[in-house]
Amino acid sequence: MHGVAWSLSTSTCNSLFFTTGDGPVKPSFTMHAQHPLGATDWQLNDFDFELPPHLIAQHPCQPRSASKLLDARKQELMDRCFSDLPSLLKQGDLMVFNDTQVMKARLYGKKESGGQFEMLIERVLPVSSSSPEHPHQVVVHLRVSKKPLIGATLLLDGGASATLLSRYPDENGPLWRFALSRDPMEVMAESGHIPLPPYITRDDEAADQESYQTIFAQNPGAVAAPTAALHFDESVLVALRASGVASAEVTLHVGAGTFQPVKTARIKDHHMHFERYHIPESTLEAIQDCKKRGGRVLAVGTTSVRALESWAQTGQSLGDTDIFITPGFEFKVVDLMLTNFHLPKSTLLMLVSAFCGFEHMKRTYAHAIETGYRFFSYGDSMLLEKSPTSPTPPTPPSSTPFPTTTTPHPEGDPHAAL
Repeated sequence: MHGVAWSLSTSTCNSLFFTTGDGPVKPSFTMHAQHPLGATDWQLNDFDFELPPHLIAQHPCQPRSASKLLDARKQELMDRCFSDLPSLLKQGDLMVFNDTQVMKARLYGKKESGGQFEMLIERVLPVSSSSPEHPHQVVVHLRVSKKPLIGATLLLDGGASATLLSRYPDENGPLWRFALSRDPMEVMAESGHIPLPPYITRDDEAADQESYQTIFAQNPGAVAAPTAALHFDESVLVALRASGVASAEVTLHVGAGTFQPVKTARIKDHHMHFERYHIPESTLEAIQDCKKRGGRVLAVGTTSVRALESWAQTGQSLGDTDIFITPGFEFKVVDLMLTNFHLPKSTLLMLVSAFCGFEHMKRTYAHAIETGYRFFSYGDSMLLEKSPTSPTPPTPPSSTPFPTTTTPHPEGDPHAAL
């Protein structure tokens, strides 16, 4: 875009804006026709829009809770500050956040020939009794000029090595299975880098080790942050507790697949990546109690939504999910969602459209771009309410309001993580 003037101050909520000589810049959505609820012919281009590059946040807001919050629960959109969140919730509501911790999963090194490579650890596999000679196995994305042969050893910065065992999950899989010479968590802690997403066009910095980690993080396993939770600080949590808002946690280890583009013209032809999730029994009980008292379940981020709705669909509180949420999906648990602004044509944008309604999503994103909200991981957030026109399942019997089946962790599960 040309002739764009904009200003930014991360110390206040209302200081980011951009204009041209002709007035506010409006986004260009290539939305075609309005689809009927539950339609199966959604096209990828339905979810495309133009985003001025300078609205892609390269650094986080400081302090965290000074970021902007777009209150999009109703048709009338309200520009707020994230610190206003406690005043928008009610006593008896339940906030469910994702407690995954981002690993320093990006590693660099050299091949024995001297060529450089970059490795992103997607998953740490459990020790298997079937391969005691390779106890430290990982699944990785590999960026290298020439793919190594099976059995080749790569030298990682910091002194560890990695031996290529196979492709993953099968011989034609897109990922690679390596055996490290030492415990993967130790290797990452010593020489790994925070895996900032590709739209942050700078190298990771020491500050990112804290900034790209939520205050809820306690279970290592993610290669991307559940970014909606990055806005929380202790002052907001104190205010939420004082307002009578309860909290609970889930774990969903965000994989690099969250950044992979949808390549199919029809979105129903897209295959989602798998991510490991776990919902504690205490969280299942908290959800049941919340519903009984008439409270609302607020999912902090799309990862919490995917975990909760995966459980609602399958009855499994532990497992791998490839749930793909698109318009027409029946939300059974989540009433409110807090989320950042997502990439064009992304599965996360489709999820948001399913939750708040396609037309409302268009209006919300148009307003966000026009008024200068910051986008993506280090950007601002919005608060959404489940669309009243979304399909609503029948109320389950009071004796069994929610599924409570827990699937045990299978030993040697190829998708298992920490």
